[in-house]
Amino acid sequence: MPKIMKAAILVCGILFLSHTLSSAQDQVLMAKRFVQLLSSEQQTLALFPFDTEERYNFHFVPLVRKGITFNEMTDEQDAAALNLLKASLGAVAFQKTREIIQLEVLLKEIENRKQEDNYRDPGNYHFSIFGIPSDKSIWGWRFEGHHLSFNFSFDKNKLVGATPAFMGTNPAIVLSGANKDKQVLKDESAKGFAVLHALTESQMKKAIIDSVPYKDILSFDKRNALLKEPNGISFSELNPTQQTLLLELIGLYVHRASKLFAEDKLKDIQKDGLDKIWFTWTGHTEPTLGKGCYYRVQGPGFLIEYDNTQNKANHVHSVFRDLKHDFGGDELLEHYKLTSHN
Repeated sequence: MPKIMKAAILVCGILFLSHTLSSAQDQVLMAKRFVQLLSSEQQTLALFPFDTEERYNFHFVPLVRKGITFNEMTDEQDAAALNLLKASLGAVAFQKTREIIQLEVLLKEIENRKQEDNYRDPGNYHFSIFGIPSDKSIWGWRFEGHHLSFNFSFDKNKLVGATPAFMGTNPAIVLSGANKDKQVLKDESAKGFAVLHALTESQMKKAIIDSVPYKDILSFDKRNALLKEPNGISFSELNPTQQTLLLELIGLYVHRASKLFAEDKLKDIQKDGLDKIWFTWTGHTEPTLGKGCYYRVQGPGFLIEYDNTQNKANHVHSVFRDLKHDFGGDELLEHYKLTSHN
């Protein structure tokens, strides 16, 4: 069986794997298991120091990446890698990840690429380990490929960072064929519009800062996602129903990470002050195919962005960034530098 097809089938079937726990301790054990299964040559591809600049090499387009891919692994190694990914993500995020990978097969058909053309390849998703997975060390890992980037950072067996967490889809809505009307990131769109449509006319005038949507997420692939002062409409200007809808939207993005970590992150957002959260919109105000839009939710410690403008507004980019702990944060890196030289 061709390696690309094997990878696609494996990802499709991963939901039927045995139940895996999602605590940070379990992720340490799963990462160690994955590394142990790699040959010395494969470890050269997959393992990096924690303080390497490669750890910040975040992107979400088809390009040449570092790390080891499905195409370079055995079935047993694939399963170990995917068990780690499944334990690190929320259940819904893992399902969406599986479906985003499968869109590569559809894109290859849509673009009429030849069979030997591997530009769209469900096997071309990379696993990279930074540092040594252990309950006594600082380490991290990354899963990345076209329209997916998940970055996890650990202090011993504590998960301290799970961002950037990027998910995109092309097409956003499948227009024909057996998967017609499939919309992987439907919730990201629907919940954003739900917040917008719940606003009064005067509130909407504040929230919508431009009738022309941004061409992409503003944070893009930047190491530092901090944007200018927030604008739009603040949480404190919303009524309780509107506030609930906005919190549901935030929860959707935060729960891209595993459940326990996401719940702790939501507590941090609340601690930072809900009244300091802003909702911003540009572009069209109805979910109409071909009509682009962008929204942003920004608080003191986090940033959410969603953009659907490319390919005649049928191509979504969405991201959750932790402004304090992206890539583990500066404090974790400094701690690593101190402890690694002791």
